[in-house]
Amino acid sequence: MSASQYIDPLLYNVVGANYTKWRNSSAVGFNPTNTAPPFIQVFDPSFLDITGPSATIRKIASNPGFAFAHEAPIYVPDLNLVFFANTGSGKLGYYGWYNNSFVGMINMTEVDMALASTTGNVNIQVQTLNLSDDVQMANGGTGPYKGDLLFVTSGRALLPPSIVRVNPSPPYNTTVILDNFLGRQFNSLDDIKILPGTDIMFFTDPTYGWLGGFRPEPMLPSQVYRFDPSTGQVRVVADQFVHPNGIAFTPNGKTAFITDTGIFGGFLGTNQTLPATIYQFDVDPTTQSFTNRRVFAYIDSGAPDGIQLDTKGNVYSGCGDGINVWNSKGTLIGKFYINSTSAQLIFTKSGLVILAETAMYVTNIQAHGMTLATW
Repeated sequence: MSASQYIDPLLYNVVGANYTKWRNSSAVGFNPTNTAPPFIQVFDPSFLDITGPSATIRKIASNPGFAFAHEAPIYVPDLNLVFFANTGSGKLGYYGWYNNSFVGMINMTEVDMALASTTGNVNIQVQTLNLSDDVQMANGGTGPYKGDLLFVTSGRALLPPSIVRVNPSPPYNTTVILDNFLGRQFNSLDDIKILPGTDIMFFTDPTYGWLGGFRPEPMLPSQVYRFDPSTGQVRVVADQFVHPNGIAFTPNGKTAFITDTGIFGGFLGTNQTLPATIYQFDVDPTTQSFTNRRVFAYIDSGAPDGIQLDTKGNVYSGCGDGINVWNSKGTLIGKFYINSTSAQLIFTKSGLVILAETAMYVTNIQAHGMTLATW
């Protein structure tokens, strides 16, 4: 269960030289009230318009020995299923150069029934998807795309990163629709979104496969690409990132967001002077290149990974302490404070589902996610 805790920023603008809770590590979350997690942290009263009057945060699946829930959440409303993967979850993910990562799903109808029968947490069985070898290290996802799940994979060893369509129903057949840039392998694809109102795919390509020990040394810059499946054209629309990670658009498709998790360098370690930043861009109406780059937000705990928007234009990102939420002007208005890395999130009929490594949560907020489906 959870409570709401209001944090008045004015009370913490000056803490004084004798302050004993300096956060010299971004791995430590900002919790000046010492409230037991999970809880809803409110920095601006407008956040209550998102949460509603009775929102809670409840655990819906847990496996302390296995980081099963880290990346690529896709919600299929017609089936009421959430699909996800564990690529990027570290040592408890049990994947590597010789081992593919885990892809699973959870039935939100079962979640709803279990939550209705208790006021506490529940632990719904997560199902494993046995996908074809075309899916190597699923790392990002969106959809449904013309009825299918749309994954980007990071690739594994010498097997190339790719964009793959997956049937959300048995036998979960797969179709690879892109696996190279004019004959060159990508580094390790990370996340993907469809530009609203089109069939055109935009995806990020950092070097985390190499940094995580399951891909060769990168041979391309870390960039954001545009892929038009109707023409086969692939081109770069943004660069100059350390590690471009999550991607999202506003509902009208005029603005794009890219998260940069440069702070996290895999085997090179953590460097707190590198970006933990969400960048905002204009989408050129003619070329669809990303222009007018500016900082939207810098994250105080961990780094922004997955990113989603609700129908009102509020921005949600998975960070080191939970899900952080900003209004459309870039003001941090609240957090779903988990006190652990919560890299990804997805809106469902039941509320906002949070992927937190060894656990999954749902918070029954009244905000709704923007439509991600493409028909």
